[in-house]
Amino acid sequence: MASIQRDIDVEVPLPTAWDALRDVGRIHERLVPGFVADCRMEGRVRVVTFGDGTVVREPILDIDEARHRVAWAAVGSFEHYNASVQAFERDGGGTRLRWIADLLPDEAAPKVAGMIEEGLRTMKRTLEAATRA
Repeated sequence: MASIQRDIDVEVPLPTAWDALRDVGRIHERLVPGFVADCRMEGRVRVVTFGDGTVVREPILDIDEARHRVAWAAVGSFEHYNASVQAFERDGGGTRLRWIADLLPDEAAPKVAGMIEEGLRTMKRTLEAATRA
């Protein structure tokens, strides 16, 4: 099983980053616009349409208020996919976002790693722009 971990530092306070991250049904507006074109909730399942038109069903597994962590799976597109994004307060201010994904097949890891990196860059841009506005 492939495991991917990527971090990015964001120049916004932890409460600001967490407020957007935990709003799982509005990631296309508040967190990753463009990277995700549309998002809707069907109960606890997030239906995500990516910018390239790919649609993925993502059961939300946990929204952990104490650890500032959202975890989800993806069904139908992988043999296995489980991921989380967690926000940590950085010393001196700002927030570190950590995205971890475990997936099968292993061969999908390079493509998924690229998507995670693009998603994190979009989160950084979006959160920092919203704070400046």
